[in-house]
Amino acid sequence: MKVLVIGGGAREHALCRSLSLDPDVTALHCAPGNAGIAEVATPHAVDALDGAAVVALAARLGLGGDDLVVVGPEAPLVAGVADAVREAGVPVFGPSAPAARLEGSKAFAKDVMAAAGVPTARAYVCTTPDEVDEALDAFGPPYVVKDDGLAAGKGVVVTGDLAAARAHAVACERVVIEEFLDGPEVSLFAVTDGTCVVPLQPAQDFKRAHDGDEGPNTGGMGAYSPLPWADPKLVDEVLDTVLQPTVDELRRRGTPFSGLLYAGLAVTSRGVRVIEFNARFGDPETQVVLARLRTPLGGLLRAAATGQLAEFPPLRWSEGSAVTVVIAAKDYPAAPRTGDPVGGLEAVAAQDAPDAYVLHAGTRRDEEGRVLSAGGRVLSVTAGGASLAAARERAYRAVGRLSLEGSHHRTDIARRAAEQEKTGEAG
Repeated sequence: MKVLVIGGGAREHALCRSLSLDPDVTALHCAPGNAGIAEVATPHAVDALDGAAVVALAARLGLGGDDLVVVGPEAPLVAGVADAVREAGVPVFGPSAPAARLEGSKAFAKDVMAAAGVPTARAYVCTTPDEVDEALDAFGPPYVVKDDGLAAGKGVVVTGDLAAARAHAVACERVVIEEFLDGPEVSLFAVTDGTCVVPLQPAQDFKRAHDGDEGPNTGGMGAYSPLPWADPKLVDEVLDTVLQPTVDELRRRGTPFSGLLYAGLAVTSRGVRVIEFNARFGDPETQVVLARLRTPLGGLLRAAATGQLAEFPPLRWSEGSAVTVVIAAKDYPAAPRTGDPVGGLEAVAAQDAPDAYVLHAGTRRDEEGRVLSAGGRVLSVTAGGASLAAARERAYRAVGRLSLEGSHHRTDIARRAAEQEKTGEAG
């Protein structure tokens, strides 16, 4: 099976790494890729938002009905790239443009959840300053303000500052303002073919830029899996009350969702509530979830793309833990600096592999072959271990070998969960 992965971030690097370990994957390509992905997959230049260009690339690579295209990022999905590939007769992992509106529009997602009876936060959809003021007044602080459209992980503001909340809201053409949900957050991925839903293992992401959940919201500064504090019945509960009803509702509407359905959840005092849906694997949770998956990834994704998930064998998982720590560029997320050389990659490969490894996000190579920063979140280090404490130790040891001038990372990823795991304390 030949596989083409569309995208060039840490999520796609994690996908390519896992696909490269699948014995059924005979050729692996990525477009546009990055400096790290090029080590495990053949990179190609392509406009990831241009469905015709992606189809043409797949044709040049000789992909057909026995192969697979995986569309990683949200923007190409919303733009209909998966639709173009399907129409060309190549199996594709990723939802259609109408189904991807589940991520592309917060208001649409709220409408789907209401129709499916999925528990979520109460919300108002606002298009005028007066509506914004009424909604902010109705809920009070802390204020949760979400740009209705795609915003590359930067469209959500959670703040106790009314002025900041209002400023973000009025800057958006359409905005969703909702009640704040208490309790720890959980990320749960599910692979679906539009009918059958197969949940993966839960993870927890760290959105704030700095230790102690301080600083601005980011695309994610780290993650870990499994969750020692979570109810063992959590995955089954979310499957029954969130994932399956959502997939059923989209199929009822004539826009079946086939691909990766991501549920961002809050485990509140009133039960599980959906914070958001994504239509693709999330970064950095993908890194830790795939690090623990023992089932070959290519076969799983192709079963979803071809409507054969119901016949797919149960997933196999490592009994250990995984932790990912993100290294961000200077001044991320406000105005990240790019073009700085990254050092220490060879040291990690020589001294920490296979227990810990680096996944590239915003990187490129210059004419001299040096790896340079090319985005806000530059690298992520993923490590496994028999426990969260062991995985944390390995991850941070590898982080210490890397150098990037002005960079920053959180030092508390999975720390509390590791302590809970050691003491047996409940979350």
